[in-house]
Amino acid sequence: MSCTIKEIAQKANVSIATVSRALNNDPKVTEETRKRILAVSKGLNYEPNILARNFVKKKSNLLGLILPDITDEFFTEIIQGVDEITFKHGYFTIVVSSHKNRTLADSITTFSKNGLVGGIIILLSSMTKELKTQLKHIKIPFVLISGAVFKMGFDSVVIDNYQGAFNSTEYLINKKGFTRIAHITGPKDNDDANLRKKGFLDACNKNGVKVHKSHILEGDFSQEAGYKNFIRLFELSKKPQAIFAANDMMALGCFDAAKFLNLKIPEDVAVIGFDDIFVAQYLNPGLTTVRVQIEEVGRQAANLLINKLNREIKKIHQTIKVSANLIERGSC
Repeated sequence: MSCTIKEIAQKANVSIATVSRALNNDPKVTEETRKRILAVSKGLNYEPNILARNFVKKKSNLLGLILPDITDEFFTEIIQGVDEITFKHGYFTIVVSSHKNRTLADSITTFSKNGLVGGIIILLSSMTKELKTQLKHIKIPFVLISGAVFKMGFDSVVIDNYQGAFNSTEYLINKKGFTRIAHITGPKDNDDANLRKKGFLDACNKNGVKVHKSHILEGDFSQEAGYKNFIRLFELSKKPQAIFAANDMMALGCFDAAKFLNLKIPEDVAVIGFDDIFVAQYLNPGLTTVRVQIEEVGRQAANLLINKLNREIKKIHQTIKVSANLIERGSC
């Protein structure tokens, strides 16, 4: 059990106020006294009460991270990137999921109004009118992680979804020679999914590849969606030569479905994903995919937020774009 400031004061033979000043690096405390107090606190295994300290200083070293989910590997890597930076700067990260039992608006309200955190990083799937209004009234600094560039003046970190999808589709057409390409999209109300779909369609249109309506199927970024839609595609009379899944989790589902149907990748059908999650390289064959430096997205968002907290950036809002590059492996 951690000791109290009172116990440190008694053992160091100083006042409680002096201990508090020493632990907060107050210049009024002499170097000799500060060293003695720090040695005593270390010997007693003192751990500061973060909430109490925040209350006294009226400044929180806790930061909030709001994600749609915390089980998907993509979000796990976001957390790792954010935590790496926040910990380095002496902040602690509280992660919440805006799942079906808690809306994104509720999570934002909880963090922004209870005084617990000093800033928030929010991963948005899409921007609504209601959400835009709510964000404009947040009193603490925040940064968005999003698939789309916003023009309403919010600091954000954006993945280059469109170019990543466009380049990967041209790779399937021009380098691999495929003319029947299916696309398993993400949800219709998701900005990342919509930009990846647009990149796919624009690349097909530019290169004269006709896309059959039956070859565009909506998914939800889950492995199950990839599995089910792969089965549907191979029930068609015109089966695709290649499948571009809008994320790696759905590509994993395609691998499972191909095994179930006794189809070989890439001999019977090529598969390409998006994100380059950790397991992508360990599939058999390895998954060709669009690499997003996911941890870097988290790092950039955390750095941007901390700079805002320390007032190291100007009032002009920043948008940081993270590139998405094709990684060739054996599935194509």
